[in-house]
Order: sequence, then C-alpha cells, then structure tokens
Amino acid sequence: MATRKAKSPARSGAKKKAPVKRARGKLAPGKKARGIDAAEVAITLDSPDVVELAKVVTEAGGAPIGAYREPLGGLPLMLASLPLSAVQPTPFQRDLSPTHAKRLAQKIDETAAFLDPLIVVRGEDGRFWTPNGRHRLAAGKVLGLKQITALISPNDRLAYRILALNTEKAHNLRDRSLEVIRMARSLAKQHATAKESQFTAEFESPDLLTLGIVYEKASRFAGGAYSSLLKKVDRFSERTLPVSLREREGYAARLLEIDAQTKKIIAALQAKGFKSPYLRNYVVARINPVRFHKVKKGDTKPPMPIAEALTRMAAAAKAFKLESVSNADLAWVAVGAQAEG
Repeated sequence: MATRKAKSPARSGAKKKAPVKRARGKLAPGKKARGIDAAEVAITLDSPDVVELAKVVTEAGGAPIGAYREPLGGLPLMLASLPLSAVQPTPFQRDLSPTHAKRLAQKIDETAAFLDPLIVVRGEDGRFWTPNGRHRLAAGKVLGLKQITALISPNDRLAYRILALNTEKAHNLRDRSLEVIRMARSLAKQHATAKESQFTAEFESPDLLTLGIVYEKASRFAGGAYSSLLKKVDRFSERTLPVSLREREGYAARLLEIDAQTKKIIAALQAKGFKSPYLRNYVVARINPVRFHKVKKGDTKPPMPIAEALTRMAAAAKAFKLESVSNADLAWVAVGAQAEG
C-alpha cells in the first residue's frame, strides 16, 4: 500500500512566518544614540583646544594636518605629520618583537603606503609618546621614514588607558602584566598620594599588577596556572600606589617560592612516571585554597585575603602527598583545560 506524501507548507496553503528585518544602521530597541552631532565634530587648528598642540608639533619639525572632536566623548584630536625621531613608545609598553616589526615593515613596503596613524600623546618628559604603536614605529625606522602620521591627543591620561584598545598584536598574559606594572610604576612617581583603586580603568585587573612583578623577576613564569587563584583573591588596594606596589612585591616573592615548590612536586611526579602536560595545572589546582569557590557576578569581596591565600597555598605545597596522585585525576584536569581553551 502506497503511503501518502505529506504536503509541503507551500502546497497545503500554510503561510510562512516572514523573518523580522531590521533596517541597517538602526539602533536596537531601547538603545539611544550617543555622542556628539556632526556640526560639533570638525574644529579648526586655531581652536583653543589644539592651538598650543599645533605650535608644539610645528616646533618639533612636524606639520598639523587637521583637528576634530572624536564622536563619542568629544575629545579633541589632531591629525599631524611628525618626524619619526620625535616619537617614542611609552616606557611602560610591552617589549618589542623585532621579528614582528620586520614582518610589518615588509608588508607596509609591499603596499607602498603607511596607512595607520600612530596614537600619540605628550609624555611626562614633554616628548611625544605612542602608547600602542611600538611595532609600527619600529617598522617606520626599518623603512627609513622621515615623517610618520599621528593622531595626537592633548590628554596624556589616554596613554594609560590604551591597553584595552590595542589590537595591533594581541597581548598575552605576560605582555599585559608587564605593561600594567610599568604603568603603575610610572603613575606612582607622578601621583605618589593617589590610591591604587583610583586607576582601575588603567590597570584593568588587580592580578595583572601582581603577575607583572613576578614576570619582571621570572620571565618564563607560568602565570596562567596561577591566574585562577589571583582573580579570586587579588583586589585593588585602597592604599597609595607606592605602598601597594611594595605590598605586591611581597606577594610576588611568595608566589615565586610557591612555584619553586611546585616545580619540585612536578619533578617528583615525573620521576614516578607521570608525563602529562597538565601536571602543573593539576598541582596548582590541588594546592589552591579557593579552587572550589564560585565567583558570583558583582562579588567584590574575596573569599579570603590574598596574603592568607598565599600562606595556605605554601603550606599545601609543602604537605603535598605524591601517593595521592592518579592518572584518572590528571585526565580530568586535561578535560577541564581543553574546555577552557
């Protein structure tokens, strides 16, 4: 007996639900337009906001090209040409990768156009700083450029807030931590009485300050293994920057001591035949005193102070029992690490 085919919606007369279309460029429901109007964007080079900056650019051997207010917050900016020798990277910026700079120079040379202006601010020494153009600046030197285009801000605080916007070469944990601690040291000299907590936007996360000090002392430190602990117990201090940095020096020293003990445990486990690449993650998780603590959204209070957490962690590392480790445990750590990746 032949079966009857089901009718398609089109043949049966059923109406298809028309997809909801949203006109391109329209805001989502409930959203309000932000920023300044078009008439407020353009400003002239003799505007009080940039006239002094235009003079400095000319004195440096450069040429002001134009000025405008950026459309979100209305910050005055100047587009200018600057002598390459007049610009230097911020002193707290991540280390230069010569390989990346040479590769970038090659690609720019192939296009025969240097298209991306550097973001530039006035440094504390009066010179021009670029907080996120180190590799483009180095590429310009490789190419032997006389002048380089720059987008200059009179607001020097922008130099300390550019980390989150840097997409030229993605920061890894080491890069971010070193850049943040260098910022902190620079700001501590300028604002000795300011609290560390006043610079949350610049530093992004408190654990980066602690890790930055560790990386200064041990460039190959496996910071990712300890990141989970620090994110749960590290908080911005209400003490002044110089004082808080001295405290963090102590935290960093204790972390390095814990890591030294962790390396001994790993070596002993390897001698017993454990060869998993996740041995460090496993050991650090086992001695982490807050590993089972769930971080809730908006929770600003740590499960315990960082000093107490490091004390407990050091004690757990010394009391670690090698005979308690099994291959099954390591397999679960591997699954968790792959899920996070």
